[in-house]
Amino acid sequence: MSDATPDAETPQAETPQAETLHPESSQTDPGKLYDLVLFGATGFTGSLVADYLAEHAPATTRWALAGRSETKLRTVRDKLTAQHPHLKDLPLITVDAADRAALRDLAGSTRVVITTVGPYLTHGEPLVAACADAGCDYVDLTGEPEFVDAMYLKHHARAVETGARLVHACGFDSIPADLGVLYTIRQLAPADGPVRIQGFIRSNGSFSGGTLASATTAMSRPGAMARAAKARRAAQPRPAGRRFGTLAGPPRHDRVAHAWIAPLPVIDTQIVLRSAAALDDYGPDFRYGHYAAVRRLPVALAALAALTTLAVSAQIKPLRTAVSRFVKPGEGPDERRRARSWFTLRFHAQAGDRTLVTEVAGGDPGYTETAKMLAESALCLAFDDLPATAGQLTTATAMGEALIARLQRAGITFRTLTAPPTHSPGPERWR
Repeated sequence: MSDATPDAETPQAETPQAETLHPESSQTDPGKLYDLVLFGATGFTGSLVADYLAEHAPATTRWALAGRSETKLRTVRDKLTAQHPHLKDLPLITVDAADRAALRDLAGSTRVVITTVGPYLTHGEPLVAACADAGCDYVDLTGEPEFVDAMYLKHHARAVETGARLVHACGFDSIPADLGVLYTIRQLAPADGPVRIQGFIRSNGSFSGGTLASATTAMSRPGAMARAAKARRAAQPRPAGRRFGTLAGPPRHDRVAHAWIAPLPVIDTQIVLRSAAALDDYGPDFRYGHYAAVRRLPVALAALAALTTLAVSAQIKPLRTAVSRFVKPGEGPDERRRARSWFTLRFHAQAGDRTLVTEVAGGDPGYTETAKMLAESALCLAFDDLPATAGQLTTATAMGEALIARLQRAGITFRTLTAPPTHSPGPERWR
């Protein structure tokens, strides 16, 4: 899922006007004012993405902050300027998530849009439409399968025409799953036989109000989600002569994970299978399973019970309202708590008589690393030499090894275990 952390910005009736944009020359696209625009910069996750860009984007990057409230945008810029004085004139663009005309102007002014404004089912479609029409690349943090399927049906064909790359779910844990499987496949170099990969994830991170809002929104619409998935299956071509599927099964103890595992019903498996369908490296017969890994069975059962409770609550309006009050959109854990958080995703791959174990690991998954993943995805689209692709893509098909290299340089570990693992995924103190 992209244990994504979208930031809710409820649209208002008025239509704020964008600030005057000041043209600058660009070696890559003289017709664009910006390389990147961050939409949702005033939310919890959006502000972390802004911090990351301020610290790590190339000095020549032309970027801007966008959101509904100019006052809040100025507050974010002031905070950035305190650490990075050269950003005192960082452009601010006021725009509402429901203002299609303003969003078209926004998409026409930049090469890449980063958005953290969610829930995406509620607020996301107008911006995707604007980017598809303008040929503007787009990245988000959605973990909502219905939204991704609906955007494929509505805007994939147009994005192919204009050259726009629409890349959803660019955070935790969709990127570790998608790129971790790609990394594993490239190490395994499978032949023409069946490939089976299981991903076991452990983390101690928490979630924001935006994440909770997106999760409850998605789970409140099981019928609509199923219909969107069915419509996509009917519309999307499948490669001839190749098979793709999932691995599941009941909660159980796994010898490679050294933990109790339970299947995770999240978007990550769908994303991995879409990458597999698009890339020949995965072979003609590929299956993937995505699991939560915990040290003790009661913890696994409790996690499943909590997920079931959330799913049921999301479908009953009074309970959905009660759940949303626990953490409000825009709120999240403080820096000290984030500094103690971590994640590890271990992969067990089998291809014929060959086996391989790999891991992707990093720090705070829901915020620090998610902001890093989202920002690096945008920078990769803006500046790296990538294969010519367009339409709705995954991180593996749009950016692949270029993004893996970026994330490795940024401190996220991709590694192959040279000996069979003797412990469950995660730091020593958590084993």
